Amino acid sequence: MAAPTLPVGLLALLVDHVNVGILTVDVGGTVLQWNRFMHAHTGVPAEDVVGRNLYERFAELPRDWLQGKLRRVFLLKNFAFTSWKQRPFLFRVDNHRPLTGGTEPMRQDCTFIPLIEGGEVKAVSIVIIDATDTYESQTRLDETLAMLAAQSERDALTGVYNRRKLEEILAAELQRARRYKHSLSVLMFDIDHFKRVNDTHGHLIGDEAIRHVAKKAISTLRITDSVARYGGEEFVAVLPNEASTGAAIAAERLRQAVAVQFPAGELSLSITISVGVTTLRANTEGVKALLSEADAALYASKHGGRNRVTVFEEQI
Repeated sequence: MAAPTLPVGLLALLVDHVNVGILTVDVGGTVLQWNRFMHAHTGVPAEDVVGRNLYERFAELPRDWLQGKLRRVFLLKNFAFTSWKQRPFLFRVDNHRPLTGGTEPMRQDCTFIPLIEGGEVKAVSIVIIDATDTYESQTRLDETLAMLAAQSERDALTGVYNRRKLEEILAAELQRARRYKHSLSVLMFDIDHFKRVNDTHGHLIGDEAIRHVAKKAISTLRITDSVARYGGEEFVAVLPNEASTGAAIAAERLRQAVAVQFPAGELSLSITISVGVTTLRANTEGVKALLSEADAALYASKHGGRNRVTVFEEQI
């Protein structure tokens, strides 16, 4: 007994009413089928496109890409698929967004289905699925992941890099400096008598002092320099392509910039920093050695009276 078949009229009705776009073209690009979804979203009714050349009716289509895609389906007799991630859309149509009231091009997943008769592909149906919801969900997810990644490498109080990210940056810059024989300097600086600030004015004012130093470091140093909170009131700045003399000048400029009155609640405070400077040498062992040298120079600044810059000098 032969299997029952769906009447052609019912099948055409199904294709016309299904909530996906369906258009069918022959090998020359003549449109054989154009359903209501395509009419609703492009504004072009079937009677204005069926029997006409697809590329002539829609000149804005990516003709070379689409012809190549269809050619492979006709030749290989296999299904083909393209995602909105590969090509955002085939037909540029607006997708109205009810929550924001805005419009954005509909993202589309496209499936190319060969219609085979007598062993030959007579036509190809292109099924277009509205993937805008998926696109928007993926976009929100990507934005959230990017925000979490940024938060994981930033200090919550100041917004500058944290210690873990600092070590990554310094390792990368050290490798780059050695590879291309560039200079690399490191500044380590902290707030003088910070415990006294906390004990006298409280931790909230202490936090304001830390933020003040971070802001001055960002605004005073170059955009190519990286600033990180190393711990407590201590900071480190990585200065690529900067030799010892230039690094010392930058450190002095930073020291002077910090030592100004800044508002802290109802108070107006003046704080100072001590700075240690070191520069990569041929015999520098690595990241830990650079940080250790900068720390030693910072200690020398503290021991020498604070509110000053000291450049590390290698002991021979």
